[in-house]
Amino acid sequence: LCFWGPFLSLDLAMAKPATVSLPMAVALFLNPFSFLVSQAHSSTPTATPWPQQFHSLLYINNTGALQVVDLWYDWPNGRNLNIIRMQLKSLVHDLEWTNGTSFMYDLQARTCRTLRFDVGILRPNWMEGATYVGVEKVDGFSCNVWTKADFITYWEDIETKRPVHWLFFTGMSAHVITFEIGAVLQDSKWQAPVYCFSKTGQLDAHAFDPPRILVSNEGNSSASSGQVFLNKTMDPWKRSLIRWLQSLNM
Repeated sequence: LCFWGPFLSLDLAMAKPATVSLPMAVALFLNPFSFLVSQAHSSTPTATPWPQQFHSLLYINNTGALQVVDLWYDWPNGRNLNIIRMQLKSLVHDLEWTNGTSFMYDLQARTCRTLRFDVGILRPNWMEGATYVGVEKVDGFSCNVWTKADFITYWEDIETKRPVHWLFFTGMSAHVITFEIGAVLQDSKWQAPVYCFSKTGQLDAHAFDPPRILVSNEGNSSASSGQVFLNKTMDPWKRSLIRWLQSLNM
């Protein structure tokens, strides 16, 4: 003790008491849990925005109708392409442009349907403002889970921050099989076939359909059964998502 005495005295002399500002002390006295609550709010996970460009392979179960979708997302160039393989049916291309124009064509049957919407493609941050639900394991991955506007539930892998699974209010589910960040489809693949256009090179006005959505949580086309129609009062993210859903319900 005699040997360590001088060193202990030196340490005590050099030690400085911790200081707390008066406003902070008052705040902690009045509400000692406020700091913990604020820390908890700041650490609540938020969904990762989509990459500017990516390619994803999706397995979709549309209440019994099965599909495999090649999704090419290209936000900088304002375009989105879904190559849809329905079970035991032909391959359908759904080419969406951010100006609201969509081409749905079958290269084998040489058919084309042109639609126009008053909304563009989904923005990369379309899940902004979603409500955090918690952690859940789905498809073998530990995921953070969010819901948004009772319209979609969204699972994201905790480790990689990549989407894993989506479930829509209609019952349609999408499982993400691959997710290639930065993958870009060559420009020639973004050109709709010539028969989507009139002889003058302009869009065929007679091929346009009114902006409507053919998704219903009752599985039929009756508006009274829960069918959702596009309208300008909806949030843009929801209108863009409904636009994408329509292509999978054709």
